[in-house]
Amino acid sequence: MLDDALRDHAAQMRMLLYSQLVSRAVSVVVRLGIPELLSGRGSGVEELAAETGTHPRALERLLRALVPFGVLTEEEPGEFALTPLGATLRPDAAGSAMPTALLLAGEVGTTWTQLEHTARTGESAFRKVHGTDLFGYLEQNPGLREVFDRSQAAGLSLETDEIFASVAFDGYRDIVDVGGGDGALLCAVLRRTPGSVGTVVDLAGTVPLAEKRIAEEELAHRCTAVVGDFFDHVLPGKDLYILSHILHDWDDHSALRILRTCRAALPDHGRIMVIDLVTDACRPTGDGGGVHRLPAVMDLYMLSLFGASGGRERTRSAFAALLAEAGLVEEEAKVLPSGMAVITARRGE
Repeated sequence: MLDDALRDHAAQMRMLLYSQLVSRAVSVVVRLGIPELLSGRGSGVEELAAETGTHPRALERLLRALVPFGVLTEEEPGEFALTPLGATLRPDAAGSAMPTALLLAGEVGTTWTQLEHTARTGESAFRKVHGTDLFGYLEQNPGLREVFDRSQAAGLSLETDEIFASVAFDGYRDIVDVGGGDGALLCAVLRRTPGSVGTVVDLAGTVPLAEKRIAEEELAHRCTAVVGDFFDHVLPGKDLYILSHILHDWDDHSALRILRTCRAALPDHGRIMVIDLVTDACRPTGDGGGVHRLPAVMDLYMLSLFGASGGRERTRSAFAALLAEAGLVEEEAKVLPSGMAVITARRGE
């Protein structure tokens, strides 16, 4: 006979095993446009099925299954509405989860079925499924690239308040966001530092997205976007070079190349700022504090995309070693409540 603790553990494990179904259900709901249809109102399943071209009974079961997870409510049988949690799937929500749901509903999510291949061989599940690496695939598929960048920008919007509460950017007049995607972070920095100017450096397929955001935020007089390759050259002589969630995409050798490229551009007064999750935050602290799960989940994500020898989430000490090998001296490192670290470094002697 099972005791209560063993029974609870067994039930919890089954929920972990079945959780991919919940993720897939949420992604399907987003693909169908349900969050937009439910914006500001509830709706009957017959109406939703007619508007989405779906099977009414299948849709009803799909939506009802998300009620216990707090995504939807069902006040009357067959009448569904978004909860505050579900409202984060709307495209206009602050920090919208919609782009991430779309990303995981497509090519990125399908790679997870091949995680065993990665565990057995060390090879990238993404490459096995799609025949190329992630960034090459994104360059060939601009629609997916836009969804990817929107997912990154939405995730960043959840981080910015925490970053700005811990880091002062006022002392940097000329800022470069290296591999800055659509410019979301740099625009956020410039809005808070009216005396600064900045440049987004990224690949040719991404620069138009950055230019679009810069124009929409009316920052074109203070911000530009240029094509560049952080393995080769970045704009020299600037005050601050930001590497936000860049190094985790690469193996140690490639991460060193990026850091050395930035160091070569760095003047004596300049600084490099690395923003990335640290896996130390996943470990129990012994003081009763909670354990951060996001770095652990994101390391699995990196493993599926890049394999065992590619991108990964790192420990604090691993970042310190990379910086030192690149000829940089760590000045300050802050691990934020979310499990993210902000590390500032200068040129070594």
